[in-house]
Parts: sequence; C-alpha cells; structure tokens
Amino acid sequence: MSIKRRTVLTGSAAGMVSLTSGLAAPAIAQNEPLRIGYLPALTGPSSSTGVGINRGVQLGVEEINNSGGIKGRKIELVSRDTQSDPTKAVNAVAELTQRQKVAMIFGPVNSGEALAATPLIARDKVPMLHPCWVDELIDVKKYPMAYRIAPTNTQIGKGANNYVVNVLKLKKVAVISDTTGYGTASVNTYVPMLKAIGADVVYTNHIDAANPDLKPELLRMQNAGAQVIMPWSVNAGFLSRICNTRGAMNWDVPIVGQTTLGSGQTKALLEKPEYWNKVYSNNFRQVCYINGKLLPKAEEFVDRLKKAKIEFADTLLWWVALGWDSALLMADTFKAVGTKNEDIVGYMNKIKDRPGIYGTVTWTPQEHNGFPDNEVVMCEVNSLKDGAFNVAPGYAS
Repeated sequence: MSIKRRTVLTGSAAGMVSLTSGLAAPAIAQNEPLRIGYLPALTGPSSSTGVGINRGVQLGVEEINNSGGIKGRKIELVSRDTQSDPTKAVNAVAELTQRQKVAMIFGPVNSGEALAATPLIARDKVPMLHPCWVDELIDVKKYPMAYRIAPTNTQIGKGANNYVVNVLKLKKVAVISDTTGYGTASVNTYVPMLKAIGADVVYTNHIDAANPDLKPELLRMQNAGAQVIMPWSVNAGFLSRICNTRGAMNWDVPIVGQTTLGSGQTKALLEKPEYWNKVYSNNFRQVCYINGKLLPKAEEFVDRLKKAKIEFADTLLWWVALGWDSALLMADTFKAVGTKNEDIVGYMNKIKDRPGIYGTVTWTPQEHNGFPDNEVVMCEVNSLKDGAFNVAPGYAS
C-alpha cells in the first residue's frame, strides 16, 4: 500500500470512512461498520500536518480492519477534507453529526479549523479527539466530550522559549506568525511567556502567509537587534521564505519555532540546502534520535511504515505516528465500551499513561489535556532522516 500525498479518504464502499453518533439513534446491527467522522486538511495552505496525520490514520484503520475489525465490525471513516478552511470544517460538522451520525470525530487537525468546529461538535454531543495545540480548544465545562491527544500551545511555547532563553542564552527575540487562528493565538500566547522568563521581544507581527517578500520584515527584525527569529505557522511556503530570506541576507541568527520548519515540504522550497542550518523546530522526545538512535518502538514503527511504502519525503514521523496512535485509541475505546456517548466519555476519562508511538496521554474527568511536558523538545531540522530528527544541542540524553 503506497500512501501518496493527495490521497483523500471518501465515504465510498470502495474503501474507508464513516461512524455513528451517540445521539438517540436506533441500535446498530452488529455487522454494520463503526463510523468515525474525520476532518483532516488534505489540501490548502495548511495541509502539511493533515497530509502526514492522514497517512497514519489510514494505516491504523487498515491494520485494524485487516485483523478483523472491532468484534467483527469494520471501522469506516467518513472523511471530509477541510481544505485548511474553517468554513468548510464548520459545514462538514453538520453533515457528520446530523446526517452521517458518526459515533466520534477525529479532527479538525489544524487549530484554525478546530476553533470554528469544536463548539458545533460539542453542541451536537459527539465525542471529539483532536491533535490541535491552541489552549482554548479544551475546556471540560464548555466541551465535555472533547479530548486532546497532543500538547497545548502553552507547552509548545514553553519548550521553544526555554530553548531560546535558557539553552541558546539569547535574549533579544523576534516573533512572527501568519494570520491564521493558530498563528495569531501562538504569538499572543508566547510573547508574554517570553517576557516572563527575561526575554526582550524586539519585534512581533502577524503576516499574510501568501506574502511573497518577507525581506522588509526581516530587516525590521535585524534593525531592532534580534538575535533569534521565532516563527509560528503550519504553512511550509511561509516558513521556507523566512529561511530563504535570512540566508539571502547572510544574517547568521537561529530560527526556532513551529514543527513545520522541519517538514519535507519546507525543505523542498529552500533555495539552498544550507538555509536549513541553525533551524530548530518543536518535536517530541519519543520520535527523535537521541544519541543517534530512535526508541525501539519508534524504530519498529518506521520499519512498518517502510514496508507499507508510506512516503517520508514531504512529511514527519510524528505526524504519521500521531494519526496511527489516534486510530488505535479510538478502536480500543469502541472495543472496550461500544459507541454510546456516555460510555466513550467514561472510558476516556480514565485513560492513564497510555503509551503511543508519538507520545503518552492521560485524561481525567477534570482534565482533557494529557500530554507530558517532558516529551516536548526541540530538534535540529537539518538532521532529518526517515521523518525524524536529532534532538537539538543542549538536551540531556
């Protein structure tokens, strides 16, 4: 099975995709598929994350179904490409929850779409699992059926800020983002955090990701005395233009920021390979090379992906691992308790130290964030191999 970049899951009989809601629906025949609503961004300017996660989700579902499904019932993903567009995500929610009556929703996988879709999924009382970082997306009072299988923006920012200020020992910081919900929320969260640990934020701005000329912005950073650039975006084109502009200016400052800095899509857009030097992106300890080696379970997973002919050229190991972990977690939930909303929530509220390839997760009735701080690290993007990186200099092994 070769999973290509633009493979889009559909609800056709040929392959994958659908699930049933815990609303007051008739009992499901025991041989009917278990339907999961799935909202990846497979196209559009913020599709890097969705493309990688999608490969892991597809592989996970295929493995589950090939091994007999869940008590004899196949998983069927009802997939709708959000196209990196919050409006399309909103439109898809109504279809998935009300028409398709899915039992659970995975996604959206970008925070901008999730900010728009989460209140509607909560309104329709469908359990929701997502990998988005913006802190406001988890609130057990407002969204009691929403769970995050990833770190929060605060955890991500804390990891990057600590690396800049306490490891690289740099104080004058330029912070830039695109104008998406994720980008603006990140800057608004991280700038106060930087200041609180002693950084001098000499420049900050939100820029249209389609802006072809970022030199004026980098000149402003340089003139302000910035010692490091911290960009926050999932747009590979925007991030590559920052790297290219820094390189063309011969401005020898590190770039420290969002994980897409290290994606194959960003690498492909670099004007020179050396423009990836001194670039450090967020990553996760369980899927990084430490002293030149992956953890055994991550190494085994890479071997499995290679056998499945899953491409790494334009994606990252953690994205694929996250999709795979999510598919297995949802399958284990259905296997344990079925598809009733209250049973799903009761089961997920008791998940403790669940080990995944990508990361560990723990949830309680009071806390639906569950990713451990110590698994959030920075990595050297120019060490990319099989979608994974060396941890950045300065971390203890």
